[in-house]
Amino acid sequence: MRTALLLLPLLVGLSLLPAAARAQAPPPAPAGHLAPKPLYRDPVFDGAADPVIIWNKRAKKWWMFYTNRRATDTVATGVTWVHGTRIGIAESGDGATWTYRDTANIAYRPQPGYTFWAPEVVEYKGQYHMFLTYVPGTFTDWNHPRTIVHLTSPDLRNWQYKSTLPLATDKVIDASVLRLPDGTWRLWYNNERDHKSTYYADSPDLATWTDHGPALAERGEGPKVFRWQGQYWLIIDPWKGLAAYHSTDLLHWTAQPERLLEAPGSGPDDQAIGGHADVVVSGGRAYLFYFTHPGRPKANPAPATSVAARRSVIQVVELHYANGQLTCDRDEPTYVQLKPGK
Repeated sequence: MRTALLLLPLLVGLSLLPAAARAQAPPPAPAGHLAPKPLYRDPVFDGAADPVIIWNKRAKKWWMFYTNRRATDTVATGVTWVHGTRIGIAESGDGATWTYRDTANIAYRPQPGYTFWAPEVVEYKGQYHMFLTYVPGTFTDWNHPRTIVHLTSPDLRNWQYKSTLPLATDKVIDASVLRLPDGTWRLWYNNERDHKSTYYADSPDLATWTDHGPALAERGEGPKVFRWQGQYWLIIDPWKGLAAYHSTDLLHWTAQPERLLEAPGSGPDDQAIGGHADVVVSGGRAYLFYFTHPGRPKANPAPATSVAARRSVIQVVELHYANGQLTCDRDEPTYVQLKPGK
């Protein structure tokens, strides 16, 4: 006790010293693990795009599903390299380090040369549901029908066909699904026949759907809807960065003036605009998983038909919220720690 009393004046004196004279405490360690750039490259065709992230309850890992574009197919003509695609799977324990697993085993192949694009995956009562864009073949151009099909799986690996959704037209892509506060479900998608605007449909059970028409008039693909910071957000890809909208009722959307990922980054494979993204909210933080074409920087793009122009990679950046808007800095180190799902 006497020693403690003698030391007390010294400690008080030290606390009154100027800040520069005091020993500086080390800064707090960043939360999570530093994500590499690029975050992930597909080892088969080097064409990973359109990611969606979900917690795999059986594996106790995060799984990423993505469109497995055939970027390294040097004999592809027209846009056949973007057709004939399967859905790739990568796995991670924390969201920062990803390894290739396989392609999804989807038991729906009614036409030869079938094409799978842009999966959306949700879990409900122990069963996984995928809403997948299906194109009936491998084509040299974009002038062909596409539908959104509903698949289910007990394990995220093997998928069975349930139905083709009765949506507004025969040319629809890019589903995003969210459970509403009343327990029903809403699906947003891109209607290519209506100037590539965003439409929506509702379901009481993920099986029966009613289309309600336009949700957003702006042109853009890959709608993603999520809740964060006390409101709902809708992000779309208008091919000039990502446009962001917010809403309190999921019906009326207000655009924010600044797009995300429009300005190029400086990191490896991150100098082009960001495209078709997913958002994972975990531990109060929000992470934007997006893809880029590294060979398409605005300043010096590679030849359009080259492998360099076709290849695509997945990147991640943390979202921030200030003054009612979403922002992100793709050059800021991104530390990711996705917590296990419920």
